[in-house]
Amino acid sequence: MRNSFIGKRLMGCKYASIGAWKLIKNEASIQVQIIIAIGITIAGFVFDISSTEWVFQILAISIVMAAEGLNTAVEEIANFVHPEYHSKIGYIKDVAAGAVFFAAIGAVIIACIIYIPKF
Repeated sequence: MRNSFIGKRLMGCKYASIGAWKLIKNEASIQVQIIIAIGITIAGFVFDISSTEWVFQILAISIVMAAEGLNTAVEEIANFVHPEYHSKIGYIKDVAAGAVFFAAIGAVIIACIIYIPKF
């Protein structure tokens, strides 16, 4: 079963969940994002948002979390390849962080579109 198509997919899911747990356990930025995600999810229930609003909210949360995870991976690779400061490594890390920034700005805009009318 381990070498079958389904077995390989299950092993992939196992490794992905281990990676997600390591990210949550070790990275402060993801921990902050999880707290924000929990808060905004509670707000979704409190304000009884529509199914469409839930879709956009979950998508925004997922994109920010995924971008944060990829940013962490890029930073770890960069630190491994070149532990000392280097301007190119700094540039790479800044660009990866910028991607998270774009995702976060989009998520904030979505949250504003959903929640400002509720006030």
